[in-house]
Amino acid sequence: MADELDLLRAADPVPADGPHFGDGPLGHDAEQHLARLLRDTPHPRRRTGPRLVWSLAAALAAVATTLTVLLGGPGGTPAVAAPRPLAVRAHSTPVPLTEVAELAAVAARDGSPALRRGTHVQSWSLGMSDDRPPVTLPEERVERWAADGTHTEVVVATDPSHPGRPVLTDDGDRPRRVEDGHVLSRRTFPPMWGDGPPYATPPHTPAKLRSYLAELIYSHTGTLTTSQLLDATRDLLDNWTPGARESAALAGLLADAKDLRPAGQVTDRLGRTGQAYVHDDASGARRMLILDPSTGAVLGLEMTSTRDDPEYGLRAGAVMEYSAWMR
Repeated sequence: MADELDLLRAADPVPADGPHFGDGPLGHDAEQHLARLLRDTPHPRRRTGPRLVWSLAAALAAVATTLTVLLGGPGGTPAVAAPRPLAVRAHSTPVPLTEVAELAAVAARDGSPALRRGTHVQSWSLGMSDDRPPVTLPEERVERWAADGTHTEVVVATDPSHPGRPVLTDDGDRPRRVEDGHVLSRRTFPPMWGDGPPYATPPHTPAKLRSYLAELIYSHTGTLTTSQLLDATRDLLDNWTPGARESAALAGLLADAKDLRPAGQVTDRLGRTGQAYVHDDASGARRMLILDPSTGAVLGLEMTSTRDDPEYGLRAGAVMEYSAWMR
């Protein structure tokens, strides 16, 4: 087994002394080591028990799909995979949120596009657990509502960084590989109505939208910290697709938020260009909000850790979750 471990380490596209958050194809030496491992592993090794077979298969799958192993579980067991954090483009000019709010207000004058119930979102999250893999690979969720209050939800496993390639999912008892676009769930829900968020229609004036968002996250004071505002924004977008007027109202609220600083231009996980705005909170989380600077539409929200957590093997800079919304 020692020889096999040595070969796995040699095939690792992200060695311990390499740059953090690396990603890319295997180099020539790594390809040779991996080919040798697959060719030379003795057959008796495959009959040593399901736990050993799974450990080797998971390691090979992670290498073969060039997924970077960055995080560890409570006992130091490597996580399946984690994405790289988004990077602000060097030397890009940050756009103030007040300017985005002004541009969004102009873009919203004709009221198009309109507000739509339901969402289309690509998401990923890190879940800490003693008995479950600590990551969930990217999933795409499409939710559409009908006039009678019924709605359908389809969730598929897909990774926008590697379109067409198989991805890993922790759906079920243990991580497994599924084809890109594999349907994880398809559900139809009966009619749902309500007078409050998220069922009530979001308003399109800043003051009323602030109250709506405060109620959405159960802030009984009616006020929102910057962290709460960003959390409420995520919850809103997971239920509704804002129109031009709602995006303008939200941009106005964000412009008034404290400690939400412009960082510069960024390319999100779906290849779209936006402006990034960053907030660090006392809990050790950094949220990066990505906006379309011309319309104020929210493109994405990413949370990363700003400090190490040895108990879970969490490193500073590791992605904890992200969402990328589409119309």
